[in-house]
Amino acid sequence: MAVETKVERQCVNLLNIPIDIIAPEQLGDLVYELLKDKKEHNIVLLSLWDLLRARRNYDYRSYIQRASMVIPISKSLISGIKFLTGKKAYRYMPFDFIVSLLTILEAREFSCYLLGGKTKIILKTEKNIRQTFPKLRIVGRFPGYFKRHDEATIIKAIKKASPSLLLAGKGIRGEEKWIAKNNIALGNSGMRLWCSDIFDVFAEKKKHPSRSAFDHGLEWVGYCFQKPYKFLRIFQYIYYKILLLVYKIILKNR
Repeated sequence: MAVETKVERQCVNLLNIPIDIIAPEQLGDLVYELLKDKKEHNIVLLSLWDLLRARRNYDYRSYIQRASMVIPISKSLISGIKFLTGKKAYRYMPFDFIVSLLTILEAREFSCYLLGGKTKIILKTEKNIRQTFPKLRIVGRFPGYFKRHDEATIIKAIKKASPSLLLAGKGIRGEEKWIAKNNIALGNSGMRLWCSDIFDVFAEKKKHPSRSAFDHGLEWVGYCFQKPYKFLRIFQYIYYKILLLVYKIILKNR
């Protein structure tokens, strides 16, 4: 009789924020391991801006600290981990990570619930996901921008459906905080993941960054041209670099 072993993975603290080091070949076994224990598991796709926000926002930091997987999506996080710890971390493009996750779930005919986006977007998303992942069971969907008095009904429906993955996107009041706030009410099993534009991408209303731009860490440039005020993030980036130097000096003097 084969003895099952837990997937070994590393977790590092970058500027006091936990980040998981998960190689692509580990992801499938890790997902199955999480689903097997019949508990709720939040997954965070962490950008540099998210990390800086978590440092100044206690509630968001607590949400990240309690997450079962914290996946780095910014090149600056990978280089920061290398600079402070010398360890190699793995970066994922959000869309690719979610496609990998759905592929893993489909392999064992697990289920998914879709929450967020406008009505036409969520319907097109559902259609495209069903075509791409025919063995993945979509056990429910509800568009975003819902009224507060509908929230209890939506939560009850998700809990009853008990999906292996709750995939949430734009249109949820509070974004990831909504998941944290309703963590217990949503049920005591399955994974939960929020990604802002994921349904727009699945519905082919928005393109994800090119592989070349992502690999060079330039995916943020396109977002800045869409919303020019985001160019001001250069000051946050400089602040991040200064923090890395400060932490490096502290570590050397210990």
